Amino acid sequence: MGMIKDIWRVGLVRAPVEALLSPGGLNQLPVSWLPSPGPLRFDADPFGVWRGDRLYVFVETYDYRDRVGAIDVLTFDRDLRFLERRPALREPWHLSYPFVFEAEGETWMLPEAHRSGKLTLYRCEAFPDRWAPHTTLELDAVAIDATPLFHDGRWWLFYTPATTKAAKVSELRAAYASSITGPWTSHPDNPLWFDASKSRPGGRPIVKDGIVTLFMQDCRTTYGGAMRPLRLTTLTPERIEAEAGEVIFPPPGFAPYDKGFHTVSSAGAVTLIDAKRFLVSPASLWLDLRRALLKLSRRG
Repeated sequence: MGMIKDIWRVGLVRAPVEALLSPGGLNQLPVSWLPSPGPLRFDADPFGVWRGDRLYVFVETYDYRDRVGAIDVLTFDRDLRFLERRPALREPWHLSYPFVFEAEGETWMLPEAHRSGKLTLYRCEAFPDRWAPHTTLELDAVAIDATPLFHDGRWWLFYTPATTKAAKVSELRAAYASSITGPWTSHPDNPLWFDASKSRPGGRPIVKDGIVTLFMQDCRTTYGGAMRPLRLTTLTPERIEAEAGEVIFPPPGFAPYDKGFHTVSSAGAVTLIDAKRFLVSPASLWLDLRRALLKLSRRG
């Protein structure tokens, strides 16, 4: 509760994700920013899928008036001209981090939904806006920002547990399976580490020359303050070892959206990102107080 709110904005970078890994790479790349969805609202957590000459960008859409995130899909043409926006997934609980991917002949979405008390894998019934719950992924804890990856003949899942406030940004865990639907086996090294600079996933992994790189949030100064590439030097069911790269901060040119940066998601020749600003809003404080009073009245 408070007057200062995080307001995120989604950008489309006209370059493959590898270009962001070079020193100062993000400073030199053109970014097309999505327009604001309105007062006290934002879009975040972009993940993209190409179908023919159309790019479908799935985002968390959030309104501080109800504080329940949902998933929208925005469509762009080959030249990244915006075409349309429509709802993609709504649930009674908060949704974010709409990790959309294709595997085993299907299109899937694995959104963050820890307030539901579980991690649900959705199967696409009609692309891009009809999704049905398919499987609950059973893990050693309710997962936040679960990030799947198929590598060396098995599926991997990287996530933070929804156990404590600190663990949500500092504790990385992993699991593996032979199928995306499971069953999942918790890695024996769990938790892999407890470190706010490299633990909460923030985008689609990449694999180059057989080496996996995860994009992780650096939350040491603020939630989603910066990004950090994490190179997995060892990834087996027995052992996971990693080397953290240099922190990638939002460039000054992003101002006022230069207070945070917490998604890097590749989509072919395009990379999707988000960045945040701080909004000082007395109106949002009143909304928080009203919500708290309503909760108290219901308990009474």
